[in-house]
Amino acid sequence: QLLLVESGGGLVQPGGSLRLSCVVSGFSLNYYAIGWFRQVPGAEREEVSCISSSSKTTHYADSVKGRFTISRDNAKSTVYLQMNSLKIDDRGVYYCASAPSSYNGDWCPGAEFEYDTWGQGTQVTVSS
Repeated sequence: QLLLVESGGGLVQPGGSLRLSCVVSGFSLNYYAIGWFRQVPGAEREEVSCISSSSKTTHYADSVKGRFTISRDNAKSTVYLQMNSLKIDDRGVYYCASAPSSYNGDWCPGAEFEYDTWGQGTQVTVSS
């Protein structure tokens, strides 16, 4: 059974940085594209970024382009989200999710329903 565990959230001031980690166990990460999502109370969950199983394809929401960087280390079964120049609007619970893919494929999901396993989330608070 695939298991995703996020960590790295916390309280940071505007302009600060955090690095989130998503550790995957139960199956080889080489067969999964991974996405990061965030959600605040009362709002829909939004996709922040995704990365293909090969790392060759990455996508970012317009709101985070140039500030966030997604990466992965398949040998460590971990996907990272480096978040710089954080804004108050970046707050929320951040989730990672997996989507079955071909081995070292270049595909990144285009819709949330394509992700089938989710982590429990990690809280990010941006406040002065």
